[in-house]
Amino acid sequence: MMFFRVPLLVQLLFSRRVWKGENRNAVYLTFDDGPDQLTTPWVLDLLKKENIKATFFCVGKNMTKYPDIFQSILDDGHAIGNHTYAHEKGIRTSIDSYLQALNKTDEIHHSSLFRPPYGRINLKQVKKIKALGKKIIMWTWNAQDYKKNMNPNTIISNAKRIKGTDILLFHNSIKSKRNMMESLPSVIRIVKQKNLSFQRLS
Repeated sequence: MMFFRVPLLVQLLFSRRVWKGENRNAVYLTFDDGPDQLTTPWVLDLLKKENIKATFFCVGKNMTKYPDIFQSILDDGHAIGNHTYAHEKGIRTSIDSYLQALNKTDEIHHSSLFRPPYGRINLKQVKKIKALGKKIIMWTWNAQDYKKNMNPNTIISNAKRIKGTDILLFHNSIKSKRNMMESLPSVIRIVKQKNLSFQRLS
């Protein structure tokens, strides 16, 4: 079964993480895993056309690999979040190694926003990361664009359930390329039809 919305119980159980934005009249569009040479320029062009500011949770290794594309994200006025250096999975990585990945990415571009890859970290990692002054940003609506068996029309259909304060999760990566590109324009249209604005996270 595909859960596009994160159950409220999960949000309550992990209340030390940020699940929603503050503005009831806005949603918060976010992208994980970039920058990527095939998808990120396309996303930036679409966002510019739609006059939307978003938040990009960037992998440090990709920031180093595609510095010009990363700079384009900054130049367009989007917010940046830390997504570790090599997409490390928290539950399979020691605390020391995990924090080193965060710090290495912060050396490229410092951000107070952090999103754990796969959304998976343990309680000790949460404590250490928050001690660094970072907000651990999750999401309330997940496009699941990374799934091979996902149909873009299913993503679009479930966008009708998006509401104010929602943090929307998409990916700008090769893995999610088809689903993201075929669904994102329609999702943006649906959100605008709800008279909701798009804001960056801060």
